[in-house]
Amino acid sequence: MSNIDKRALREAAEKADSGEWSYEEFNRLDLPGGAHIRINGRAAVYCLNKATGGIEQSRAVMAHIAAFSPKVALALLDENLQLQREKDAIEAVALALRDDMRQAREQLEAAEKRNAEQQRSLDHRKFLLLSADEVQRDFAEALGCAGDNESIMEAIDDLKQHIAELESKNGNLRTIAHDQNELAIKANLDSINYTVEMDRLHKRIAELENSETQLINERDVTESALADMYQAATGERPEWSNMFGFADAVDVVEERLATLEANQSQTTPTGIQLITEAIGAHGYIVGCLLQGRPDLALEESRKWVSAFGQAAEIVSAQDAADIGVKGGVR
Repeated sequence: MSNIDKRALREAAEKADSGEWSYEEFNRLDLPGGAHIRINGRAAVYCLNKATGGIEQSRAVMAHIAAFSPKVALALLDENLQLQREKDAIEAVALALRDDMRQAREQLEAAEKRNAEQQRSLDHRKFLLLSADEVQRDFAEALGCAGDNESIMEAIDDLKQHIAELESKNGNLRTIAHDQNELAIKANLDSINYTVEMDRLHKRIAELENSETQLINERDVTESALADMYQAATGERPEWSNMFGFADAVDVVEERLATLEANQSQTTPTGIQLITEAIGAHGYIVGCLLQGRPDLALEESRKWVSAFGQAAEIVSAQDAADIGVKGGVR
């Protein structure tokens, strides 16, 4: 019915009599084969026996007109309008469902993405657990001790003295943090909830302690790197004290390298190459320490322990004896 002018049809039906229409056939002497449409019981439209198409066709047209009365037309139009409204409502619901389905699909995709990320995180945690032994070996290597727990604890005890010296030079952060937090607690006891404030202060103390621990760890790595470099150059481990610190160890290594470089003319090409590489390694290690990367300095120093020893051994016997390092590298 999309091509039907429903508005014009409704207007025409409303203008016509919307009463009860009926069809009736009759035969009279003056009008044989006649028919008429009754509206509300009264004859209103007649079919003549000379109508175009003959009596049968005329009667059929009249019967159709009576059947499709204005009342019927208006009822069909109203029904069509109601169906259109229901169709529009269904389409609106369908659009809403489509939007809901799209949103649900997006939420599902987001959930699947989160699940994938959580799975990767879980796999990473499993990897960390499985790598615990390897981490312990690396920790033991960094401390320069055996891989068992007892040896590691002994090595940690040996480092406590050096840690105490570093703490005295850089200030006791824990004592300062404790004093500051005690003052803050006393100043705020009358105005804030005690439990909440204590929790905040404890967190602050933990942050300061972590900062202190990080500083100590970095200095331990720096000390280990310098010790390896010093041993490679002199054959002995340094004895740290207030009279002999990091700067003194660097000066000794630089002096040793200067001596090796000065004696390059008395060595073989292979020796010269080793000395040159050892000097370069020293420069790289010092640069790492100056740039705040003791971890790189430690890695490089361990790699070049043997190189420093080889560089020292290839110097002439007389020079090696004067320097006092030949055969001192383990």
